[in-house]
Amino acid sequence: MTCTHLDQIHDVVPSAAGCEDCLKIGGHWVHLRMCLTCGHVGCCDQSPNQHATHHFHETGHPIVASAEPGEKWRWCYVDLMFIK
Repeated sequence: MTCTHLDQIHDVVPSAAGCEDCLKIGGHWVHLRMCLTCGHVGCCDQSPNQHATHHFHETGHPIVASAEPGEKWRWCYVDLMFIK
């Protein structure tokens, strides 16, 4: 199976140095994810606020990448799969 949303990956700049939404509300995060459509940086599903997934539900932007140093994976929320 192949991800059908690869055409929505863009050359993006991270929107913040941490979870953009947690920084606004004084929240904290466990790991960071960056939207590959717009650059929004959000926190992972293990974080209290799960901002990366909320961003997907609000915008429909399907693919995130880990924003953690040394991690190179990407995830498609629509196809529910890791992609290369």
